[in-house]
Amino acid sequence: MKVVVLMGGLSSERDVSVRSGVGIGKALAARGHEVLAIDTGTGRQLPGPALERALEAPEPAPAPGSTPAAPGSTTPARARARGIIGGPALREADVLFIALHGGAGEDGTLQAMLDLTGLPYTGSGTLASAVSMDKAMAKRVFEWCGIPTPRWWLLDLAREADPGAALRARPALGWPLVIKPNAEGSTIGVSIVADESGVKKAVEEASRFGARILFEEFIEGREITAAVLGEEVLPIVEIVPRKGFYDYESKYTRGMSDYLVPAEMPESVRRRVDECALRGYREIGCEGFARIDFRLAPDGTPYCLEVNTVPGMTELSLVPMAARARGIEYGDLVERICRIALEARRRRERLKPDPASSGL
Repeated sequence: MKVVVLMGGLSSERDVSVRSGVGIGKALAARGHEVLAIDTGTGRQLPGPALERALEAPEPAPAPGSTPAAPGSTTPARARARGIIGGPALREADVLFIALHGGAGEDGTLQAMLDLTGLPYTGSGTLASAVSMDKAMAKRVFEWCGIPTPRWWLLDLAREADPGAALRARPALGWPLVIKPNAEGSTIGVSIVADESGVKKAVEEASRFGARILFEEFIEGREITAAVLGEEVLPIVEIVPRKGFYDYESKYTRGMSDYLVPAEMPESVRRRVDECALRGYREIGCEGFARIDFRLAPDGTPYCLEVNTVPGMTELSLVPMAARARGIEYGDLVERICRIALEARRRRERLKPDPASSGL
C-alpha cells in the first residue's frame, strides 16, 4: 500500500500527534508499505526511512491555547493545508492515515475536505468526528440512547451577556466538580475543583482553549477505557495515575501511570462496559477504530465521558495497549486500521446509487 500519514497539525495536541504519526509510519514501513508522513502544520514531508527526523528536530508550532485562525482565513497555515489536500502526494495514496489529534484533524473539518476530494482515510467520517469532538453534543447522544454519563452543564461565554450571573445560576452538580474545554483532548485545560473557590480559576484555564466550557459531575471510582476496532471491543484498560488525576503529564510520561489490562471486574460489569462502548461507537456513527473513556462507579455503573475518534497511537497509548492484550501487535494494528478503511471505501462505492438508473 501507498500510505500517507497526516500528523502534527496546529492543535494543542501537536506534539503527541507527531509521536503518533512517527510510530504509525515506522510500523507500516517495516511491513513493506510505501510511507510518506506529512506535517500539516508546517508542510514538512518525510518518507518512511527519514521519519525519526520528525522527533529529533521538531519544527515550531503555535503554543497550546493560541487562538485558531478564523474560518475562511488565508493564513499561511490554512493555505498550506489546502495545498497539501490538493497535492499529488495525497492523490497518489491508497489510503491516508489520520494521526492528527484535536483541532481540525479530529473535529470533522479535515474529514469534510477529504470527503469532497474522494480520498480514502482512516477512522470516522465528518459527522461522527464533529459530534465526538463536541463533548456536550456527544453527551446528548449518550443520554438519548441510554448510556450513563455524568450530569453536566455547558457555559458558552460567547453567548452570555453576563457570564458571572450564568455561573451563579448554574445547576448543582456536587463537589468535586470537573471543568474543562468542550472541544479539547488529552486532558488539556481540565481542572477538578473541590469547592466554589476554585471555579473562577478553572473557567479561566478552560477558556484559553475555547468559549464553550463543560461543567461535569465528578464520578468517584476507577478510570477505564474501551477501544473499538472495527466492530470488536478490545480488552478494557484501567488507568491508575501515580499522582493526582490522569492529566497530560500522566498520559505521556513513562512511569507516571500504571495500566491494568484486561482490567479486573466482574464479568457482568465487563459486558456492560463493552455494550456501552459499542453502542456509543455505533450511535455516534464511528468507523474504523475509536476509544471510549469511562469512569466506573463503585456500584459497577460505567459512566461514559467521551469518544475519541483519533485516539493516541504512541507506544504509551491505550489503543495499542488494548490491542496487544488481544494478541494484536502494533504493526498488525496499524495495518488492520488501513485495511478497514479501504474495505469501507469499497463497500461505500458498491452501495453508491448509479445516476444512470435514476431516470434523471
